[in-house]
Amino acid sequence: MSKIEFRANNYPTLGVELELGLVDNQTMQLSSAVQTILDQLPDEEKGQYKPELMQCCLEINTGICHTVGEAEQDLTDKIKRIETVLDKLGLKLWWAATHPFSLWKDQVVTPNQRYLDLLELLQEMARRLVTQGLHVHVGVESGDKAVMLCDRIMQYLPLLLSLSSSSPYWEGRDTGLSSHRSKIMEGLPTAGIPTLMRNWSEYVWIVNHMVDTGFINTIREIWWDVRPHHNFGTVEVRICDMPGSLDDVLALTAMTQCLIVYLSREIDEGAYQHDCHPMMVRQNKWRAARFGTSARLVNSFTFDVETVPEMTKRLVTNLTPLAKRLQCAEQLEYCNAIANRPSWASQQRKLLQETGSAAEMVRILTDGSRLSKAAGSEESTV
Repeated sequence: MSKIEFRANNYPTLGVELELGLVDNQTMQLSSAVQTILDQLPDEEKGQYKPELMQCCLEINTGICHTVGEAEQDLTDKIKRIETVLDKLGLKLWWAATHPFSLWKDQVVTPNQRYLDLLELLQEMARRLVTQGLHVHVGVESGDKAVMLCDRIMQYLPLLLSLSSSSPYWEGRDTGLSSHRSKIMEGLPTAGIPTLMRNWSEYVWIVNHMVDTGFINTIREIWWDVRPHHNFGTVEVRICDMPGSLDDVLALTAMTQCLIVYLSREIDEGAYQHDCHPMMVRQNKWRAARFGTSARLVNSFTFDVETVPEMTKRLVTNLTPLAKRLQCAEQLEYCNAIANRPSWASQQRKLLQETGSAAEMVRILTDGSRLSKAAGSEESTV
């Protein structure tokens, strides 16, 4: 049995990972161009941008940040840099969790041995992973605390999914969901809501058992909605769809950072852990995936049904004093704006109805999410 060490970190350090689609500037279809993009970058920049399982996706990672403001500057610089490269190649970034009409069977797998092994193990379930998500890491001091935080934050995960939902379309059809990506991910054997664990030792035992029995190849194939990350010393919240703008990314990052720090302090103070039945979390996750910001979620304390704006407002109010100390009160407050407007899934549907063209809908949204001004044109906004 291998020993998995947790490289302790300190909250409130954070890191953000963006998975963004690559689309052709003319057709608006997904483009398997990630290696061409990476080849345009100098060696010292390549570590900041990474390929994913499918070559139509580009991952952009921040360094270790202490505030959401630092993460904003980090991401802004990197996104603008990559946009200049994409302009030369006739490509754009697609800020959403699925593409509305490109087919998964047309996408090209990155020729990396880990990805090829994954494809052999999971077959079609891996080939369907043409999805993009937002992952937020927050540093914690120990593996035991990371496991405890994964348990305590679970009841808040459906709200984060509601606020980020941006994947209504799949294979050219409307799925009727706000987050189809979350359902695709649940098709994997080690994804979705995590199992309840008591401590770091139990987590290590579970991982080793799955590797030793051939259920997974490596620890990196744990894709739970929230998981401990031993190398980074973080709790990684992975439930979110990729929202349609950097402002939304920063708001969700602020909420995640505040929640982890708030719950971590509760643990330090010996606060009673409110038990939230896993079925309650599953119920709310389904409601979030189905309805997005229009969902009615069950309050795990009162068992009353509440709207997403109601639940968001109460959580933002409770976290605001902490957010002020963490220097992210403005970004956290923006979660209320997200909750009170149509979700990105609803905005996609509205644009498709207005334009009658999925390609035009993608064009409008890619122009609207752009951070840098395109050569010879005014910067576009939605």
